[in-house]
Amino acid sequence: MTDEFSVESVYAELLGRAPENKMEPRLAPLFRAMDVLGEPNKAFPIIHVTGTNGKTSTARMIEAGLRAHGLSTGRYTSPHLSKVTERISIDGHPVPDETFVRIWDEIRPYLQIVDDELTAAGEPRLTYFECLTILGFAVFADQPVNVAVIEVGLGGITDATNVGDGQVSVITPISLDHTDLLGDTTEDIAYEKAGIIKPGGYLISAAQPVDAAQVLLEKARDVGVPFRFEGVEFGVESRTVAVGGQVVSIQGIAGRYPDVLIPLHGAHQAQNAAVAVAALEAFFGGDKELDAEVLQEAFASVTSPGRLEVVRTAPTIIVDAAHNPDGIRASAEAIEEAFSFTKLVPVVGVLKEKDAEEILRQLKESLGGLAEEYCFTQSNSPRAVPAAELAELAAEMGFGEDNIHIAEKLDDALEWAVERAEANDDLSGGVLVTGSITLVAEARILLGKSEA
Repeated sequence: MTDEFSVESVYAELLGRAPENKMEPRLAPLFRAMDVLGEPNKAFPIIHVTGTNGKTSTARMIEAGLRAHGLSTGRYTSPHLSKVTERISIDGHPVPDETFVRIWDEIRPYLQIVDDELTAAGEPRLTYFECLTILGFAVFADQPVNVAVIEVGLGGITDATNVGDGQVSVITPISLDHTDLLGDTTEDIAYEKAGIIKPGGYLISAAQPVDAAQVLLEKARDVGVPFRFEGVEFGVESRTVAVGGQVVSIQGIAGRYPDVLIPLHGAHQAQNAAVAVAALEAFFGGDKELDAEVLQEAFASVTSPGRLEVVRTAPTIIVDAAHNPDGIRASAEAIEEAFSFTKLVPVVGVLKEKDAEEILRQLKESLGGLAEEYCFTQSNSPRAVPAAELAELAAEMGFGEDNIHIAEKLDDALEWAVERAEANDDLSGGVLVTGSITLVAEARILLGKSEA
């Protein structure tokens, strides 16, 4: 049996459990699992990352900074783009197939104990995400890593990852997303996210809406931890567009770091970098300046697959995993700033639990005259809104029926969009694939990007 098949078979077994979007708001079974496994959640220090947008990019930047300081790292993020092992990374690379399979085989009997107890109590057994999270902790403890950067799956307070106590709790910008599960206001959502702030920790937060900032501040004071907010104690001083990214000057919480090259596009990535710098400083005690050269080396190597990623040129095809209005707005601003398109053809797919109308409104508003023709499509996810439904919604919103194309299959959608982008005589047309992570994941694979 090949390793590839083994990973696939473990993945199939995991998928047989409750799906990713059916997360259980509970922590007791996770603590029970940690207990029977000998507390892998306490085997290494943790930098815990939550927020609405920018979590994965920020986690990758923090991890790069830790590695540049000579530490071995674990990074747990979600969802994956091409292979489930991407979620559990060791020293910047997806966990080797054989480790993934071996640790799953080792913990499976223990998870069965927890499943049996849950079933006996009339509760659902461990979900897909809960099992992956337990596996992540077990892999990192087995390594063992010096430090793990762990991204919350959803919310914070009852998220499966919250069995770990962050030495640093990092909160990226909070906006409205998953409102059906987390609440209708940024204040409500902040209550969920604040659940990762623990005694003995340190809060680093991006600039937040006032109501959200208040919630985070109160929680930090309640548990008695130091807190630093972007825009108050740290932040981006200046940034200029550079080839392949941007040059950013960052004021940290302990030092100032001028002219750091970040090979990612957009003001939002500069903000993520400032948050990552503050998180690194906090992790190392909060009062010691980082070595500027080490930081530069760390950031120069940062990638963020599926985030304004150019996957093909002539014409340029960009994939971007923005899947809520704030994410779309930030990406649109970055495209305008970093690329000189005279025409952009968006290929859009959205999942059912998302606010499709707001996503489309934001696209139309942000891209303006740059994008006149839109192609609506759908990913293979059972949660995808049918392409025709999205197109109908767009027509109702005044996109103009002549400017709307429907392609149920993504390869057809890409073919049509490339043709439209190339219809520009000056060769300055581009294609943007956006609206859902599942769509971006499939586009990357179709366009030959198998590694993430």
